[in-house]
Amino acid sequence: MGFILYLVVGGLIGWLAQVLIGRDMPLGIIGNIIAGIVGAWIGGELLGSMGPTLAGIAIIPALIGAIIFVFILSLIMRGTKKK
Repeated sequence: MGFILYLVVGGLIGWLAQVLIGRDMPLGIIGNIIAGIVGAWIGGELLGSMGPTLAGIAIIPALIGAIIFVFILSLIMRGTKKK
């Protein structure tokens, strides 16, 4: 049950990052889950585990990391579409 909650929280964080940035993630909900989980890792490395946690994910660093990840991925995807 913990793994499913981890995926749900990751998906919500990825979705929120995509909404805040205003750019869509490829692969829909799977992309949101990936963005949330990768964002949690990036945010954890940059900011540690400050703030509230849910399902083992520190929410604030994960959101900041997911925003960074979505932004960088959108730049990469935009660059590949022009060619």
